[in-house]
Amino acid sequence: MSRTLPGTRALRIFEAAGRHLNFTRAAAEVGLTPAAVSHQIKEIEEQLGLVLFMRTSRSIRLTPSGALLLKAAADALDTLQRGISRARRMARNPARLRISTSARFATNWLLPRLPRFRAEHPALELTFDITDEVRDFAVNDIDLAIRFGTGNYDQARSDRLFDTIIAPVCSPKLIESGSKLDEPRDLLNHTLFHVNWKTDGMVWPNWRMWMAAAGVTDFDDSRCVGFTDSGHVVQAVIDGGGIGLADLDMIASDLADGRLVKVFDIAISVAPEYAYHLVYPESSSEDPCILAFREWIKAETKRQSDRDFGEDS
Repeated sequence: MSRTLPGTRALRIFEAAGRHLNFTRAAAEVGLTPAAVSHQIKEIEEQLGLVLFMRTSRSIRLTPSGALLLKAAADALDTLQRGISRARRMARNPARLRISTSARFATNWLLPRLPRFRAEHPALELTFDITDEVRDFAVNDIDLAIRFGTGNYDQARSDRLFDTIIAPVCSPKLIESGSKLDEPRDLLNHTLFHVNWKTDGMVWPNWRMWMAAAGVTDFDDSRCVGFTDSGHVVQAVIDGGGIGLADLDMIASDLADGRLVKVFDIAISVAPEYAYHLVYPESSSEDPCILAFREWIKAETKRQSDRDFGEDS
């Protein structure tokens, strides 16, 4: 007698449980309780007439049948997601681009420049996928991505946009308070904020690195406060609590509007292989909409570079 296949929702729950081998973590991923996940797995087992998990008081593991079905379920869900993504792109207005980028880049760099893009390309519509995750062009409904990294992504092209320059900034309130900031050593009297982050052996510039560049050899980092996100560094500085190391390109509007002040002309760079990149699929490299956005953003980065180096834009 033929049996009905489990539905997509049931397969998602089973795939999460099989991948985590933990009903609690699977439940958190799919938005259910562990009891509901356990109940769903039992329903699938009864529906298929198979035992998919061996359960003990402390752990679960897949049976051979469960391992086979897990791979089939993962492949089926991936194929379905890729098909949905392609269908959505086909149904979209061909003059619409969906761009994936981080909230920090969108807010501090891209959005302030969008009026110029709309003026130059009034027929081209942009929508955004705001996330720090690296998206898969074949699975997610996106056309372009702006990412910080080495620019090496499978089956994708990357255009380096600009390097990342880190320098100390403070609130104008700190200057107005009469704090002495005549030389780098004066910073030792203040709370120092920075981003505490590293990946693949690359360490985000911190105060020890900046002090070394400034010639301060006896630096004690006990007054440093590290954050996981640069937005927290900027907010802490704006609130007047100290001095922070910030990415100058990401705080250009704060500097221009006077919310932040650059303290010294000493800056350090992120590891040279890391930068912001425009990333898009190789298969779309001749798409006229993508080419239009590519040329526009490269022109914007040149405009920014010319301004930063005092050239006429």
